[in-house]
Amino acid sequence: MGVFTYESEVTTSIPPPKMFKACILDGDTLIPKIVPQVFKSVEYIEGNGEPGSIRKVTFAQGNQFNYMKQKVEALDKENFEYIYSVIEGDPLMNMLDKITYEIKLEASPGGGSICKTSSKYYTIGDTELKEEAIKAGKEKASGVLFKAIEAYLLANPDAF
Repeated sequence: MGVFTYESEVTTSIPPPKMFKACILDGDTLIPKIVPQVFKSVEYIEGNGEPGSIRKVTFAQGNQFNYMKQKVEALDKENFEYIYSVIEGDPLMNMLDKITYEIKLEASPGGGSICKTSSKYYTIGDTELKEEAIKAGKEKASGVLFKAIEAYLLANPDAF
């Protein structure tokens, strides 16, 4: 098994407490609402969001993936840190044992947030990943989702 790590950053004008609440703490209900073309549903099948909880994400019809299961590894509400792993489903592409995402929101100088993400891809056997494909897919997915949440919060300032 090999491990491929990819680091990324996305900035937003939304302060960390508000973005963390919308994206992480209330993301299960908010994300399918604002990007229904990507996500059909997000539901906990074990636990309630604390470490050890398992949730199933069902993608909307027409996407390349059908579903995935995620395990919450760590949740630090005070420091705006969240770690979860994709442990089952289509995004593993029969090439990965799991994918672990470490997310940290930090205050930016302008009053918004910087979302720092470390993604670790654990391959099965001697499988080799193409860095360009991982990078392109990750940037597209995280950028689109983060910007959609930002747009929602800007349009609905009292939502959170």
